[in-house]
Amino acid sequence: MEFFHKKTSFRFMDTRKVWYGLSIILMLVSFVSFYVRGLNFAIDFTGGISVEAAFPKQVAIETVRKAVIAAGFHEPQVSYLGSTRDVTVGLQPTGQTAEQVRPTFEAALATIDPGVKITALEVVGPQVGDELRHAAILSIGVTLALIALYIILRFHTWRLSLGAIFAVLHDPILVLGVFSVTQTKFDLAVVAAILAVIGYSLNDTVIVFDRIRENFEKNRRQAAHITLDQAINQTLSRTIMTKVTTSIVVVALLLLGGEALRGFSEALLIGIVAGTYSSIWISSAVALSFGLKAEHVFPTEHKNPIDELP
Repeated sequence: MEFFHKKTSFRFMDTRKVWYGLSIILMLVSFVSFYVRGLNFAIDFTGGISVEAAFPKQVAIETVRKAVIAAGFHEPQVSYLGSTRDVTVGLQPTGQTAEQVRPTFEAALATIDPGVKITALEVVGPQVGDELRHAAILSIGVTLALIALYIILRFHTWRLSLGAIFAVLHDPILVLGVFSVTQTKFDLAVVAAILAVIGYSLNDTVIVFDRIRENFEKNRRQAAHITLDQAINQTLSRTIMTKVTTSIVVVALLLLGGEALRGFSEALLIGIVAGTYSSIWISSAVALSFGLKAEHVFPTEHKNPIDELP
């Protein structure tokens, strides 16, 4: 099945410098936002108290917030958890254990509705938050290193590997940049989404690279930029159809999944858009800018002069 009814022949490589400029601007904005505003880390990373409660009837967020503040908790972060009867509350560390916090919290929520039930209450210490932050950074770093090794072993050239790494770095940086600008809560679910975005983007990039290798094998004398344009055009329908169908599901999660899935689905949606862009204008374009040619993918085999002797 094809998205386009006719064979496309877009000249993507001719405009790569324009898209380089756009990517540089977006990444600079992301880095400036990191420096100025940082990320709005959730309790997973900062430590604190996480409470989930189920009410018999619909309850207003502001009502829950006022009740929690009246109980002596400062700056509670209250949001719905799937429905307007289930809420989640994030609190700053108080130095108390879960057993010490529970009675006070139950009494506070009971002032709204005596039938309320606390379904989950956990205290995350700052040390645990630091460990999770370091583990998240380490997991992303190891992922990037393994991707570089995989591309080099599969395509026999560091140029394609460099293009893939630029694309893989490009996407999560933009995701983090949007989270920094909007100050959307950054939790472990977002880290999982970023890792999924990296894998998703890499898969699309590898498919384009496979087609580049096939086209180089068919015509090794053809100009590299033409070969790359052909490969991207040949995979364009698949790229668009895959991303559109995936986006439909992610948008549904974003709109209907509630606050608990907001960060996860938002990161995935941004990553899908950024991954589509990078697989077309970043990964292949970077390889071309570093001089990619057919002989880099298919090295010339040098014959032994002795073997040619009669």
